[in-house]
Amino acid sequence: MPPVPPSPALLELARAHGVATDFQDWKGVHTVITEETLRAVLGALGVDASTPEAVERSLVDASDQPWRRTLPATVVCREGWTPWIRAHVPHGGSVRLTVELEDGGTRNVPQVERWVHPRTVDGREIGEATFELPGDLPTGWHRIVAELDTAPVAPGTEVSTLVVTPARLELPESLRHGGVTGLMTQVYQVRSAASWGIGDLADLGDLASWAGTDLGAEFVLVNPFHAAEPVAPMEASPYLPSTRRFVNPIYLHVEDIPEVVRVDAAGRARLDELAATARALNVTDTIDRDAAWAAKREALALIHAVGLEGRRARDFERFREREGDGLTTFATWCALAERHGLPWSQWPSEYHDPTGPAVAEFTRSEQDLVRFHMWLQWLLDRQLGEVQREARAAGMSLGVIHDLAVGVSPRGADSWGLADALALGVTVGAPPDQFNQLGQNWSQPPWHPERLAELGYAPFRDMVRTVLRDSGGVRVDHVIGLFRLWWIPQGLTPADGTYVTYDHEALIGILCLEAQRAGAVVIGEDLGVVPANARDYLHERGVLGTSIMWFETTDGAPTPPESYRELCLSSVTTHDLPPTAGFLALEHVDIRERLGLLTRPVEEERAVEEESIATMRDALVDRGWLEPGAGIPSVMEAMHRWLGRTPSALRAISLADVVGDRRAINQPGTDDEYPNWRLPLTGPDGALVSLEDVTRAELAEVLFRSASGH
Repeated sequence: MPPVPPSPALLELARAHGVATDFQDWKGVHTVITEETLRAVLGALGVDASTPEAVERSLVDASDQPWRRTLPATVVCREGWTPWIRAHVPHGGSVRLTVELEDGGTRNVPQVERWVHPRTVDGREIGEATFELPGDLPTGWHRIVAELDTAPVAPGTEVSTLVVTPARLELPESLRHGGVTGLMTQVYQVRSAASWGIGDLADLGDLASWAGTDLGAEFVLVNPFHAAEPVAPMEASPYLPSTRRFVNPIYLHVEDIPEVVRVDAAGRARLDELAATARALNVTDTIDRDAAWAAKREALALIHAVGLEGRRARDFERFREREGDGLTTFATWCALAERHGLPWSQWPSEYHDPTGPAVAEFTRSEQDLVRFHMWLQWLLDRQLGEVQREARAAGMSLGVIHDLAVGVSPRGADSWGLADALALGVTVGAPPDQFNQLGQNWSQPPWHPERLAELGYAPFRDMVRTVLRDSGGVRVDHVIGLFRLWWIPQGLTPADGTYVTYDHEALIGILCLEAQRAGAVVIGEDLGVVPANARDYLHERGVLGTSIMWFETTDGAPTPPESYRELCLSSVTTHDLPPTAGFLALEHVDIRERLGLLTRPVEEERAVEEESIATMRDALVDRGWLEPGAGIPSVMEAMHRWLGRTPSALRAISLADVVGDRRAINQPGTDDEYPNWRLPLTGPDGALVSLEDVTRAELAEVLFRSASGH
């Protein structure tokens, strides 16, 4: 039985709330969204669409909603813009607006001569006055304040957050005179002799120092460092974090904590035992985060027990003050997780509300444990800053470029502490495409677009600030998610979702503002299905795009390097594909066949991929960079030479390619079927590769020389 087509009223309601009613799939087929999906997604937005009568009521409500506020919750505009602000007051009342600037100054907002008929809302007659913001307001976070001669339309709506963003995020000076080359890596894969079973910030510092000094690398792009669960099992995927604002303490290098020297003799002996236990994990073929964290957690508790003194104690208190309530909430969630396990939905009900009295009492009674988790974040802040200083000292113009994941785990800290900013009953994913023909469900609750605006975008701003601190830039995974996200109602498949739009002018503007303040570059991962004009918009705002050689084709052939975008991060491969050596050996086809992820016969899939590789080889031969029939190392060198001839601002070389690894670190669309995010670096023969081995890799200089255009 075919699905029931949505009614015109339901379609209108969906569009009123930014819910797509149709879309073009990856094959260009026009697809109509089902009534079931529209009702479920609207429900997740808090919009009642359960019956035809409810739809009609919700349509009226959507039209009346702006009139129920004196001022809009948030206004975001670019510097130089003069947007109109609509203020609502009981009919007959008067209002004047003032901008309170971030630096303490004030500006009057002139009223515009514009008559609007009053409107009856909720039984009251409401009038509308129009104001025009001055065009010379400085960039920053300001407030619009309404002064009325009568009671406001609704209490608390007389103040609006005003964000003035840069018209364009200009490139750092180092990128204005031609492209630069750097590394990209999953840091946890890079284990040294000093690692505790997993690559850490000291390893990243050593890697950056080597790459900057010996290879002339200008940056190192890393995986997301976002915090995971503080108790086992720890989520392996760095793209499914507990929170995106705070950092995973598993990356701490224990020996670099100054207070280690103050641990007593018995404690030092225990630290040595824990280090030996953890370092034994360095020879395993799968990264065991739970075992590594268990050792580090005990070691960190021993060090924390000695306390802080002098300037270190004062610095910690300044950090706590700077991070404010967000840090307290996150640390409390960590402490609750240690006491009651996860998921938090199974905690005693009195702990479900982070603002409730039971949680406040827990924070007081467990203040030492809560303080411990704050201390971990302070240590991470200091070690991350030191890594960036080491990278810059090694000659890197940008240093560390961080990665911002799309969303968070439904059982994590943000789903608890920021629940009022998230939409429940749906998860984020992607519709079916060429490489994931069943679609993807990333199991992440999305931002609620309207609630985010009501909160002045503070949760988004605070997250971005943390990621940009002590960095040369940020890569925004699935940057198109700032335009729209694919929402999948619970109980349905990824193919049964739909797109929900976001205020990209606000989100990308805030991203550019915070990056400008940090002196950082912003890279948007804009692969896959992209809304019309999105790439043009990102280019206009100064946000770099992303190009992967395997995906760049023109008329069935590899796109000539000279035709790549300038404002772009280009690379041969990405973490969602096998390393180049593995791709050339059709590792991605073998994996998907083994896991049953193909939607066409494997012979057909293999033939298509072999043809694609042959086309790439032919293009390299035509350029004179490859001999016919040459082996995989020669193809890799030639592909990086291709990369080096692009005008791209950033050119990234995968560390997995440097060591000749063939194993994919991630197979999209899988969970336990494949050891995603748990494989350490290996060489072409499958043998483990340590950080010490990396610095002796013969391909390192070859690939860098090729990708640098030499």
